[in-house]
Amino acid sequence: MSSRTLRRRLHHGDVDGGRYDRYETSRIDALNEPLLGDRDHDYNKHSESEGQSLLDILDEQRSKERLHWTLLFTNVIAQWAQWLANIVLGSGSVLARIVPFISGSQNGANGSLPPVLLSPLQDARLKYLKQRLSVPFDGTSSEHQDALIQLWRLSYPDRPLPSLKSEVWKDMGWQGSDPSTDFRGGGFISLENLIFFAKTYPEAFQNLLHKRDGDRSEWEYPFAVAGINISFMLVQMLDLQSGNPSTMAGHCFLGMLSHDDMAFDNLFCVAFKLLDAQWLIKRASYMEFNDVLKSTRSQLEREMALEDVSSVKDLPAYNLLRR
Repeated sequence: MSSRTLRRRLHHGDVDGGRYDRYETSRIDALNEPLLGDRDHDYNKHSESEGQSLLDILDEQRSKERLHWTLLFTNVIAQWAQWLANIVLGSGSVLARIVPFISGSQNGANGSLPPVLLSPLQDARLKYLKQRLSVPFDGTSSEHQDALIQLWRLSYPDRPLPSLKSEVWKDMGWQGSDPSTDFRGGGFISLENLIFFAKTYPEAFQNLLHKRDGDRSEWEYPFAVAGINISFMLVQMLDLQSGNPSTMAGHCFLGMLSHDDMAFDNLFCVAFKLLDAQWLIKRASYMEFNDVLKSTRSQLEREMALEDVSSVKDLPAYNLLRR
């Protein structure tokens, strides 16, 4: 029997960690597939909290309702924008000829657009981002080891630092005792994204890390590996592996680079928070992670296509970071 295990979420009251159940998943080595399912997972058994007050229950219910209406509202906005765009494009107006808005599918992932003429600032920031994307994670690099240590200290400031290979890393949502084995498709930038999230939006980061919001699934997604999946998904969505992004989302992102040299990192934070909100509304569990990731991508693409979005902070989902 395999020594790797499917780990259940560790409840804050489950101090001894419990024992482990086993669940087999298939390996996925291709870089065009989500990374979460490529190894077996090990989850601690879920234990229900006791003595929950009525006030806690009401607060939790209100939080769920706010998340529901926020996502519903952003979906309505995106659908109205699509409807208006179809009218403009169908009318043959001068504006439709000048401004390429949404053609083909709403997601824009399959439709190619003409290359964008980049400003010197956009060009420099895109080149720097691509340099970051080209760096694989190297478990033998002292710089990369130090970054892992930094992430631990930002995540658990009151806990002792474990060795670089320790079962304790699973508490953060790594699949095994050696986090370096989880970076294959995400590269070093995915670790940088997590560190940026922890430093820039510490409250939102801690809420996601400790799964504080909403009614959680018995089998939760592992936090750290989910972050790697999100980084990888954004690279694909924004078409950053091509010479010049040719998707609608990629074009919108190039505009965001004009306003923010850390646009990719900020978009990562928004995407992570949006994924968790979708997770709660769908009442998803571990085996549905890839479906939630896909719906998160679709929602981001819709929001990035909105006419008044020019920076990450203009995205409706950015408001989730401030909750």
